Amino acid sequence: MAFKLDSKIPAGELAQKWSNHKAAIKVVSPANKRKLDIIVVGTGLGGASAAASLGELGYNVKVFCIQDSPRRAHSIAAQGGINAAKNYRNDNDSIYRLFYDTIKGGDYRAREANVYRMAEVSNCIIDQCVGQGVPFAREYGGMLDNRSFGGAQVSRTFYARGQTGQQLLLGAYAALNKEIAAGSVKSYPRHEMLDIVIEDGEARGIIARNLVTGELERFGAHAVVIASGGYGNVFFLSTNAMASNGSAAFQCYRKGAGFANPCFTQIHPTCIPVHGDQQSKLTLMSESLRNDGRIWVPKKIEDVKALRSGAKKPSDIAEEDRDYYLERR
Repeated sequence: MAFKLDSKIPAGELAQKWSNHKAAIKVVSPANKRKLDIIVVGTGLGGASAAASLGELGYNVKVFCIQDSPRRAHSIAAQGGINAAKNYRNDNDSIYRLFYDTIKGGDYRAREANVYRMAEVSNCIIDQCVGQGVPFAREYGGMLDNRSFGGAQVSRTFYARGQTGQQLLLGAYAALNKEIAAGSVKSYPRHEMLDIVIEDGEARGIIARNLVTGELERFGAHAVVIASGGYGNVFFLSTNAMASNGSAAFQCYRKGAGFANPCFTQIHPTCIPVHGDQQSKLTLMSESLRNDGRIWVPKKIEDVKALRSGAKKPSDIAEEDRDYYLERR
């Protein structure tokens, strides 16, 4: 049987595809939602948000985490910020401009309709994160701050110093915990998905290994959401967490899912290459060094000794006597 690629993108004009689809799609009544089970594999930003949202909608959700806590997801590595077309800086940003920049930045390989939908909902995502308590950086007057990032011509990046991913993950984690406490979501930490159960061409469950006991367990559902993250560690050098090994993605591939563009696996521009036998992975420099902070050391040895002895404070060192060694060219 020949492989058929079907992205399920709605028909119509680009800017109206998903809006028209949402208006015409069949809805599930609140009474029926309680009868439906959904499995979510992964508890990073995508998985935790999906599980929390589905639980809040009224579905019965089972969420699986390979780590001992969703807080250990590799989403924390997304330090730089998150983009949205709110145009707070009044620099002519728009949904279309965010869509175009994303398509261009993806070397024109992304699905245009899905990228446009992402640009449409980007503003709502920022509002949701603020509502969850994500401490985005703010200007002096209290408004959310923006900075230019990734070569964009406008300032659309919302950030929380050098730890945006971690703060976003804490917000999603809090929302997930709220639904777990309410009973709409059941969490399965330390479980690794080993296989997907396919019935009549649709995913209806998973086989998972309990990493504490080693037992194989099976779970059924009406739908399965795969949000297992990246697979950067299939390459020789990677800054990804060790759990980003592609095991879940490979199980999807084995059962017929399409796999494309492995060359688009992200690496980080601030990686320091391996420089010794004792270094097992690449080192990732904090992005706070690039925008919100600078590192310096005293140029004079007498200033070094004065700082060590407590005779001087860092603020006593004159600007011309500071060596910003990371910024040398």
